[in-house]
Amino acid sequence: MIKSMTGFGKGCYLEDNLEFDIEIRSLNSKFFELKIRGFSLEGDEEIKFRKYVKEKVHRGSINITIKVNGEDDQDDIVFNKKKIDAIQNILNDIHIHYGQRLGLGDIISSNDLVKNKVPNINISNFLFSVLDEALKELDEMRKKEGNLIYKDISYRINKSKIILENISRISEKFSFEKQKTLENKIQNLTNDAKIDENRLIQEIAFYVEKSDITEEIVRCRSHFDQLELYLKLSEPVGKRIIFITQEVLREVNTIGSKSQQTELIKEVVEFKDEIEKIREQSHNIL
Repeated sequence: MIKSMTGFGKGCYLEDNLEFDIEIRSLNSKFFELKIRGFSLEGDEEIKFRKYVKEKVHRGSINITIKVNGEDDQDDIVFNKKKIDAIQNILNDIHIHYGQRLGLGDIISSNDLVKNKVPNINISNFLFSVLDEALKELDEMRKKEGNLIYKDISYRINKSKIILENISRISEKFSFEKQKTLENKIQNLTNDAKIDENRLIQEIAFYVEKSDITEEIVRCRSHFDQLELYLKLSEPVGKRIIFITQEVLREVNTIGSKSQQTELIKEVVEFKDEIEKIREQSHNIL
């Protein structure tokens, strides 16, 4: 079943005087974006941490806050002069040896500017177990949100299918009526003079074919089958669903451009409205 990209999770570790928390907030995003604030992790540990989070959440704008003793380090931070001086020396060496001038703002982050005043704490033994707890809670919320999205999209797909069949029925009726109308008009214009029956049929068929939407309807049906299949998968399918809805909208626009009768155009407008709503919802899917 599909999952939403939005959610929240929290993991905790309590022992003696140590309280260690990890909070995860996930929002919609085309890509994976991770921001970590609060208690600073060591270099190698942060790399492993980031890689692990990406493997678990796949996609979204992820904000993680790490707290020690109930506080993040906004109130307990100092300027990391030693690190900034080291970075500045490296930038000077780059300028001397390569002639390339870079500024601090080109390469540093807020984590480079400050350091935590909290004494060094060995969190390696419980860091990832707390992270797993937060990720599990996040995943559960994503599933619940995903279930709501699934119900809404399924409802709109079923409604769109009904509208599509109405469009198909109206189109078939119109094609038959249009052919008879054209035959009568041509006969009247030629004053009932004898004309080549085969040529007449060919010209009428060509004219009617220009407004035929059979191919577009068939492709829409196929796209709906694909959408319903994706909705049942547990793997990330958001981008694929977005692509399919865009393809359906292309078919809808083509149907609209070929349509001439008012009754059919009304159905096209309603059909397009439902697909747009599905497309909007698909941006929330993992």
